[in-house]
Amino acid sequence: MTVRPETQDQDTDASAKTKRPEATFFKLKAQLLDQGRTNTILAATDNMEARIKVYASGGENALHTHVNEDHMFVIMQGSARFYGPEGEEREIGPKEGIMIPAGAYYWFQATSEEPLVLIRVGARANPGDRQDRRNIKGGPLPGDSKANKQVDVIYRDDAYYE
Repeated sequence: MTVRPETQDQDTDASAKTKRPEATFFKLKAQLLDQGRTNTILAATDNMEARIKVYASGGENALHTHVNEDHMFVIMQGSARFYGPEGEEREIGPKEGIMIPAGAYYWFQATSEEPLVLIRVGARANPGDRQDRRNIKGGPLPGDSKANKQVDVIYRDDAYYE
């Protein structure tokens, strides 16, 4: 029987239990829509997430906040009008964006004739579920609900953002 030095066993055990983080590569590609919206995760960690979102022309969501997440949108194609809880509004287009801190209320609508394509990056701001979305009364507002103006998706044949 061979007895290994104590330090060697500790080093071996530590390396076996510790996994190094790895980079994630992704491509900005999404099918365009004639109706509805899609929301595709590109990459994620425990604290941060990147998504590509596509909205058909006229598509929108409801007034809400993310209580545990700071996030931002960058428009890649199309345009959108963002609204605040007091009726504030601002339209932005390609290569423009908005930063939304946790707890800030907003909603937006796709305003261009072409589908809206956005990149959304969110990072944990508070303990708890990063995806916790709340309506103006403080109740839950799931992203894929009728209350959040979800409609059936109709894909545009052979049309992609890439």
